[in-house]
Amino acid sequence: MHHHHASDWSAQALESLQAQGLRNGGARRAVVEHLGEQPCCKSAQEIFDGIRGQGGRVGIASVYRALDQLVELDLVQRVELGDGVARFEPSHADGDHHHHLVCDDCGKVEPFSDPGLEQALEQTASRLAYAMRGHEVVLHGYCGDCVPPPPAGSG
Repeated sequence: MHHHHASDWSAQALESLQAQGLRNGGARRAVVEHLGEQPCCKSAQEIFDGIRGQGGRVGIASVYRALDQLVELDLVQRVELGDGVARFEPSHADGDHHHHLVCDDCGKVEPFSDPGLEQALEQTASRLAYAMRGHEVVLHGYCGDCVPPPPAGSG
């Protein structure tokens, strides 16, 4: 499994935008470059805050618009983790991607990859004669910091 360099994805995404005749200006470029640096998905608000934090001058509305366009062009995928907040991450053309662990307590989201899981999903899809375009696996629970202690008196 090869790892992607953020800059590769950002560069390709910006090229695709140019190919679509879209300007690589302002918010769109900022969103692409910011997302390319993230280890995992980010909400629009987090992306906006991140760009502003690096001194970028974008409006929240432009960030939302840029994300919508990027999702439409399949450059970015929208990730729904069940908390009502849409998050976004780079969509890699070769299908190499990760899934998410969500802590229901502190809300932390962590990426994980599992080739065995990928295979199982593909086998399941083909067994059901289903042409799978994509899939999103979200594991809910408690991260190491939030795992509840075992009930007293057990053992």
